[in-house]
Amino acid sequence: MHIYLASKSPRRQSLLQQINVSFELIDAEIDESPFENELPLDYVNRMAKEKALNGWKHLNRTLNLPLLAADTSVVLKDVILGKPRDKQNAFEMLNNLAGKTHQVITCVALVNEHQQQFAQSITDVSFCELSRRQIENYIEQDECLDKAGSYGIQGYAAKFIQKISGSYSGVVGLPLFETANLLDNFAPGK
Repeated sequence: MHIYLASKSPRRQSLLQQINVSFELIDAEIDESPFENELPLDYVNRMAKEKALNGWKHLNRTLNLPLLAADTSVVLKDVILGKPRDKQNAFEMLNNLAGKTHQVITCVALVNEHQQQFAQSITDVSFCELSRRQIENYIEQDECLDKAGSYGIQGYAAKFIQKISGSYSGVVGLPLFETANLLDNFAPGK
């Protein structure tokens, strides 16, 4: 399968390659600010949809391909933990996640001229207790600054995760089961 991909994430690109989906990268920059009192699930769904529709609107459709976009948020007690502003903010996020279970919500949107389809994945992730030193050592790895919640499950932070219940690939940034189902059931040109 070949699609347009509205994502700069190398992790999403790698996950699509894992399931033999090739893609043309497009830019779909949007304002990612949450609305006041917006629930995390509503926010993630809105972000994926807005990325997809914005990408589709600005697309030079030389190929008749669907466009895929996704959004992932880390959520602790209904608070969205985005990408950290700096190392101090990363420390605060990781300190708040330590010893607790949080959710990682990913929504996937697949659109073309005639249809829009969406899927979502919610995964519970349980962190072990973390000392100040463990958090500081992790932050020095420099893998935390470009990731929601200040960690990447596919990297060094994996050693802090006691348990996940749900989609590992959804935590990385693209739930492959849900994405493959969307792609398999999407009717091109309709």
